[in-house]
Amino acid sequence: MSQQFPKSSSVDIMLFSEGTYPYVKGGVSSWILQLIKGLPEFSFGVCFIGATPYLDGELMQVSYEFPSNLKHLEVHYLFDKDDKKRPKPKKRRGSEEGFKAIQKLYTALQDNSGEIPEVLQNLDFYTKNVTFDDFLHSELAWEFLTATYSKNCPDIPFIDYFWTLRNIHKPIWTLANIVKGLPKTKIYHAPSTGYAGFLGALSSYTTQRPFFLTEHGIYTRERKIDMLSADWIEFKKPSLLQQPQEYNYIKKMWISFFDKIGLFCYHRANHILSLFSGAQKIQINFGAPAHRTMIIPNGVDVDGLMRTIEYRNDPPRPIITLIGRVVPIKDIKTFIRAIKIASQTIPDIEGWIVGAVDEDREYVQECQQMAFALDLKGSIQSFEGNKSNLSPEEIQKSEDKIKFFGHSDITKILPKSALQTLSSISEGMPLVILEGFAAGVPCVATDVGSCRDLIEGGINSDDKAIGSAGAVTGIANPDALAKEYIRFLNFENGEWKKAQEAGLKRVQKYYRQEMFLQEYRELYSEALQLSWSELNARVFNYYAPVKVPCRLVQIKRFTITAFTTTLQRGAS
Repeated sequence: MSQQFPKSSSVDIMLFSEGTYPYVKGGVSSWILQLIKGLPEFSFGVCFIGATPYLDGELMQVSYEFPSNLKHLEVHYLFDKDDKKRPKPKKRRGSEEGFKAIQKLYTALQDNSGEIPEVLQNLDFYTKNVTFDDFLHSELAWEFLTATYSKNCPDIPFIDYFWTLRNIHKPIWTLANIVKGLPKTKIYHAPSTGYAGFLGALSSYTTQRPFFLTEHGIYTRERKIDMLSADWIEFKKPSLLQQPQEYNYIKKMWISFFDKIGLFCYHRANHILSLFSGAQKIQINFGAPAHRTMIIPNGVDVDGLMRTIEYRNDPPRPIITLIGRVVPIKDIKTFIRAIKIASQTIPDIEGWIVGAVDEDREYVQECQQMAFALDLKGSIQSFEGNKSNLSPEEIQKSEDKIKFFGHSDITKILPKSALQTLSSISEGMPLVILEGFAAGVPCVATDVGSCRDLIEGGINSDDKAIGSAGAVTGIANPDALAKEYIRFLNFENGEWKKAQEAGLKRVQKYYRQEMFLQEYRELYSEALQLSWSELNARVFNYYAPVKVPCRLVQIKRFTITAFTTTLQRGAS
């Protein structure tokens, strides 16, 4: 899809997209699009940042038509600059004062307290005090690098430390230059911490405009999972030389970096939003000021999805659908194993995998090979982008028990599904579960993110009283998943029907798209004409003189319209 990017000198809200909209379908991209289209009274901008323009060797393509109120879109890549094209470096000493600040930054990134030093909150630091060339090529930079190496990790290869420190810090200068060129903006909004959150926080420090942070998953925790399982960060000391519980120092550097960037975002955000109570608690544990946190659940187009129920068979065929990207964090392999186990009891069971296949081609291949080895798939499919070499009709007619659809229209998939499932090892608040409920599809999911709250009810006692809209299992447990598949697909026991009714009732009462949009409409409307400090003064801390006999819940702020100390006539 080839489209001209809209450009504007000013917008109401600037959204920062890290590796999502407009290139990646589903997930946070869907949330961004839902927000823009659902609030047409505001003008939006999107600033996309990615690693490179390529995904698995192929140039990324725009996946969406742009809404009319998306007035500005710009795209940047953090690691796409070819150092060979840079001018030949000249001998330079560097700024003594600037590198004292760099030392403070390095220390702040390594410890577990405080926030980014104040001098580094100023855009001028990156563009004037210590330029990118200073950081790369000055004598002071070399002295700083060798000194920190000798102090912290002289027993690992210097070349590993050199490139790690360089790659950790390099994006900061790129992001600072992005902030310098952004259009005039009234509200900055990031859907994660990390690089997107850093952009939002630095933009807010620079312009003194409000900054909102909405975390879908907890970015810091997900990056820890990525780093601790990464095979591209290979160095660690021989086992006999390690101290107890010691792990790869290079991985520790990356984890500390993302921890500190998360704190930087939390300290600056006027509103720290999450999708469910469990995520809010994690945010507070990671350093978010509790009084700035707020829960706004996702919402879906309930009425539109409910219309798909008329196309459902009664009872449906034993098709279990996993809607999600085919990537390791979704643990597709556990789902495939669960289908194999369940097929021993339900021979005609099918597992449909519906979602992007272009993010991790190697993992997609491994999943297909597993399905082939377990006799669940007759041949290996090929894909162009997110499209299979077979049409959806051909895939459905095949005799395979595991079927890969790539990205597809869920309104055509859900009416044919008996159950929806998620086998993920990490989630935020999966919209697909709510979309499934609205389409009359119960869900069996692992106990991650808000899955238990969505399935069993977690908002209040009335929500819990609705009953279970499926089942929750432990992670990486194919036997437990298969057991629940078998229980619900025995339609005669009434479990499937009860779960379907509970899901429909829950999504209609608590997760309508209109409710979600109204929450953001109110927040945006309040902040639009306020500075960061003016809005910050409205989001104040509070205290209770004694312990209250109930758990803390989010209460909407109210507006005082009048206040008087004069006793009114007739009052006592």
